[in-house]
Amino acid sequence: MAGTREITFAEAIREALLQEMERDESVFLMGEDIGRFGGIFGVTRGLYEKFPQRIRDTPISEMAFVGCGIGAAICGMRPVVEIMFTDFLSVPMDQIYNHAAKFRYMFGGQVKIPIVIRGPFGAGIRGAAHHSQSIYSIFAHIPGLKVVVPSTPYDAKGLLIAAIRDDNPVLFFEHKRLYGIKGPVPEESYTVPLGEAKVAREGDDITIVASAMMFHKSLEAASTLENYGIRAEVIDLRTLSPLDKKTVVNSVKRTGRLLVVDEGYPKCGIADHVASIVSEEAFEYLDAPIRKVTPPDTPVPFSPVLEDFYLPDSKKIVETAKSILT
Repeated sequence: MAGTREITFAEAIREALLQEMERDESVFLMGEDIGRFGGIFGVTRGLYEKFPQRIRDTPISEMAFVGCGIGAAICGMRPVVEIMFTDFLSVPMDQIYNHAAKFRYMFGGQVKIPIVIRGPFGAGIRGAAHHSQSIYSIFAHIPGLKVVVPSTPYDAKGLLIAAIRDDNPVLFFEHKRLYGIKGPVPEESYTVPLGEAKVAREGDDITIVASAMMFHKSLEAASTLENYGIRAEVIDLRTLSPLDKKTVVNSVKRTGRLLVVDEGYPKCGIADHVASIVSEEAFEYLDAPIRKVTPPDTPVPFSPVLEDFYLPDSKKIVETAKSILT
């Protein structure tokens, strides 16, 4: 692809923000330490120097600046609000759950809510229970919200641009451990449609569905499974709401087996939702019970040894996939 080069996941997000701010003067950023400091993970580094009037450092008050962003969106702006750690989305929950998600519906479509709320999530950096959670399923549960979880630099840029241009509120979750990975990303602006999953690896023995860091662990597992003569098809969901049921169901109809891998909590999560969809729409095609690989039903531990045990990894995925096929 013309103009493609290797950049990091974080650089891809920064480039998406830069290009959309250059294209549309209604796009502006808000969040804690995102200005001169460039964000806790450096994602917005360098943008303040280009747009000093459109990048707003905020106090430590998620309720205040998320509410401000929703108001700005209603008034015609396109705010991108950064939450330093998405664990803290619980603080402005009322604004997100009762206001952003419902205003367009309750006002009969007379207003739009083009706000993006983005930030880091996920375990693996020894951040303990308050800074390591994967809580996207909570927001995927709420009608009126879109939930995006990119896995690659290419998708991070394209999905974020699509999210900023969307007229509905979008929650954009970025896994901390992906910020440094590199991948091919075009220099020009482009979009990746929200609500479309991607078949990243084809196979006909088992379907593995995942997103974000678990997508990469699933790809590792698929390579290992090939050594056992098992050809796994790996699907990256990319968007959790709307969720691409068609791609998942069609894959399971071919492979006859489903393994869902997710870093979120096991109860009432994305893994449960995907399993439910396939149970309803492709049950007669299944040759084995649906299995899931998730963390245990506990808070994220701080101990490095316990955190490594807590997280799904490629070994657990391989062992579970083999058990489905035996």
